[in-house]
Amino acid sequence: MPADPPSDEPPAAYPARLWRTLDRHRPPGADAAADAWRSPVRGPWLTSVFGVVLLATLPLVIITGFLDWIAYGPRLGQAFPSDVGWLHPPVFDWPTRPAWLFRLTQGLHVTLGIVLLPVVVAKLWSVVPNLFDWPPARSVAQVLERLSLLLLVGGILFETATGLLNIQYAYLFGFDFYTAHWYGAWIFTAALVAHVLIKLPRTISALRGPRFMRTTAEETVPEPPDPDGLVARRPGPATMSRRGVLALTGGGALLLAALTVGQGLDGVLRRTALLLPRGRQHDDGPNGFPVNRTAAAAGVRPDDTGAQWRLTVRAGSRTVEVDRDGLLAMTQHTADLPIACVEGWSTTQTWTGVRLRDLAALVGAAGSAVARVESLERGGLFRQARLQVNQVRHPDSLLALRVNGVDLSADHGYPARVVVPALPGVHCTKWVRDITFEDQPDD
Repeated sequence: MPADPPSDEPPAAYPARLWRTLDRHRPPGADAAADAWRSPVRGPWLTSVFGVVLLATLPLVIITGFLDWIAYGPRLGQAFPSDVGWLHPPVFDWPTRPAWLFRLTQGLHVTLGIVLLPVVVAKLWSVVPNLFDWPPARSVAQVLERLSLLLLVGGILFETATGLLNIQYAYLFGFDFYTAHWYGAWIFTAALVAHVLIKLPRTISALRGPRFMRTTAEETVPEPPDPDGLVARRPGPATMSRRGVLALTGGGALLLAALTVGQGLDGVLRRTALLLPRGRQHDDGPNGFPVNRTAAAAGVRPDDTGAQWRLTVRAGSRTVEVDRDGLLAMTQHTADLPIACVEGWSTTQTWTGVRLRDLAALVGAAGSAVARVESLERGGLFRQARLQVNQVRHPDSLLALRVNGVDLSADHGYPARVVVPALPGVHCTKWVRDITFEDQPDD
């Protein structure tokens, strides 16, 4: 066999040969798929605008998510997931002031996650031609960039999908929501940081370039070709200006806000919370505010809460049993406090009952005791909760017996429920049967 003729070109390095080989062996339809995306508004400027909006808002979603995990009480072993290994962020005792703190953090987390959906979709639309680029990468650096992008897009879609299903109480995914959402958040956060570090210089450069906000559809022309391939290779005529795309996206976000924000507000806006299954007003009565879990769903029967019901209060070797009349005979305290649930809805009502610190004094509990509260509910993840020292000692922390001047309804926890300032709603235990004051566990 004759030898190959000599060549003046130096031998190509392996990665370079790989990219060229992939470029020569294009899959069928690759060019047609890439050319199908012809909108002339796509380009670095529009993608950068969407990117800046998400960069300004997504960290708030992430931070409030981690704060809500801390609010569940990881020091008391009741945050979900509880064993997070080296992913354990710094924790602290969740404060009881202001009383609306958890209402704010969880409301922001859920509402922003919903409101940003049109921006996320628009951002993905602006870069969708890159999905059909061939070869998928042209350098090792671009491989790493694409990997971070895959984790970023996959992460935000996973977090959004599971979060929306959780809000709707539709657990179709077959795995523990809390655990999956927690680790998904870490993956998404790491990918977001990597993506920002890679793309921030180009984002700044694109935003410093020509402005397109005042350009009409008739005046809209494609941007110059860019290294990221965001500009269409064969752009068609514009049917909408870049300003129109931004207005459409912003309008979608405002519509979702209008349909969502009422879940965390009392008054007429609550009736506009059409996307939330439990965020709307049930009726106009004193017990007419939303409820997460009914007595029937919890398996609490009328016989369990009738005349034979007793509250058992313990501390050390001392135990006291009190019936409801005995609790009503104790000093009553009234406070306006919110109930805020992980699904994002919240409401403020006027609660009346016995201070938890008075119950602690009844059994001689130390001033540094935590409280373990157990429910009549026979099953369920939140049939019991532990309360921090500051939550037990707060003057507005109540074993509530009445709400808005009337007895609690069965669905709101009759004969007694816990209501504590800034506490996640799932830890405001309903149908309370037992409160044990005990020493605070070591960290």
